[in-house]
Amino acid sequence: MSVSSPFKMRLVHLDLKGAPPKVSYLAEVFPLFRALGANGLLIEYEDMFPYNGHLRLLRAKHAYSPSEIREILHLATLSELEVIPLVQTFGHMEFVLKHEALAHLREVALFPNTLSPHEAESLALVRTMIGQVMELHPGARWFHIGCDEVYYLGEGEASRQWLQQGQNNKAKLCLSHVKAVASHVLAQHPATTPLVWDDMLRTIPEDQLSASGVPQLVEPVLWDYGADLDIHDKALLMEKYRECGFSRLWAASAFKGATGASQALTPIEHHLRNHMQWLQVAGGGPADMLQGIVLTGWQRYDHFSVLCELLPVGIPSLAVCLQSLLRGGFAEDVKARVENFLGISNLEITDFTSEGAASFPGSDILALVTQVSLQLRSSVDALLERDRYVTGWFSHYHRRRRLIHPVMVQHIRPQVLSLLARWSALEQELQAALQRVFYPDAVEEWLEENMHPSLRRLQGLLQDLSEAAGPPPLLASPCPDTGQDP
Repeated sequence: MSVSSPFKMRLVHLDLKGAPPKVSYLAEVFPLFRALGANGLLIEYEDMFPYNGHLRLLRAKHAYSPSEIREILHLATLSELEVIPLVQTFGHMEFVLKHEALAHLREVALFPNTLSPHEAESLALVRTMIGQVMELHPGARWFHIGCDEVYYLGEGEASRQWLQQGQNNKAKLCLSHVKAVASHVLAQHPATTPLVWDDMLRTIPEDQLSASGVPQLVEPVLWDYGADLDIHDKALLMEKYRECGFSRLWAASAFKGATGASQALTPIEHHLRNHMQWLQVAGGGPADMLQGIVLTGWQRYDHFSVLCELLPVGIPSLAVCLQSLLRGGFAEDVKARVENFLGISNLEITDFTSEGAASFPGSDILALVTQVSLQLRSSVDALLERDRYVTGWFSHYHRRRRLIHPVMVQHIRPQVLSLLARWSALEQELQAALQRVFYPDAVEEWLEENMHPSLRRLQGLLQDLSEAAGPPPLLASPCPDTGQDP
């Protein structure tokens, strides 16, 4: 296959609202991203950006410092990766609106998802956030203002009153805020084009979208992460946007983080199919409209959800997807190239059992996470729920009453100790590997979510076993000899 992609820009999305990598790890993977075919990064900073002044409260505990942001941008430049910053400015504002000091800017008082578009302070807040991010990204050609999944829009009290006036509707409310934010970006940074996720625009009637002025201000990013996305529907949507006056469009696929909120291993086949569908969309859509594609790698579904696949776990999927976009498919020669890049002797895309000790940055994490995901819970289940000694002589009934035949302790305890020792040793190894890449809070969260529940089950069984067995029986003391006959 020849190197020819319909996507001029191929951006790897870094979702930093969960398990943000240390800068030292980014230094290792940026050259790999470039070698695989990426030429840009979409960095969704969320609470990892070093906001200052009255916005300092937005910073996460381990937020990057300004010097670290500059180092990230320098590393990206060395690898010829153009950086596009992303700041949510409407929906997915949980990291902002969760704070009591800013809660009055919520669209619905109970929910921190969406920013109220009616408050002047809301726009001032967004402008300040954009200004601080742009200050550290001088010369950025694009700036992503988010605006996806603006849940509960129109349900706040101020919105309800506004919607009762004249010709007002939710679409107008959405478009007016997007226009205000995009206009600010262009007024302050004329050489920077705003990008926006497209889902809130899809159902807006063409005439209303055209008349809003938004098509002259932003470039929509059409996102769909499904393995069976509707190619015809996407072509119609692209044509609609062209008719409305948008001059450029972007696509957004996913290489990880789109198949389950608590997914630990990346189903490569799903993501490969997603990218094959997007290649067909690009081939059949309006010519020269597609500026590029964002390969999203979600780390959380939202600010409050659990972690999904860690970045090192998703790198084989990213490699498959980037190379497929670059070469128009995933034939044997492309598979061989990916295996060479990753140091894997046989990459398996239909399950999680690739052969060979991979050599890409973070490959040790992938190997250990795979063991945990495929074997930890199943091995504990096998002992607690299918072992004949446990189920037959130390069931939940027995455990609650601390009843056990003493000989069964000798059958069960060695198995529990052996399994606990095996997984405790692996936990220590994985913890050390994770600490090289991630900050302590991410390491703690991943282990607590994915390992500790199973380890606690083993520890609980061991504790119940000890209590049921009780202390070893004491030998009866011989009676003192009194010298008298009985």
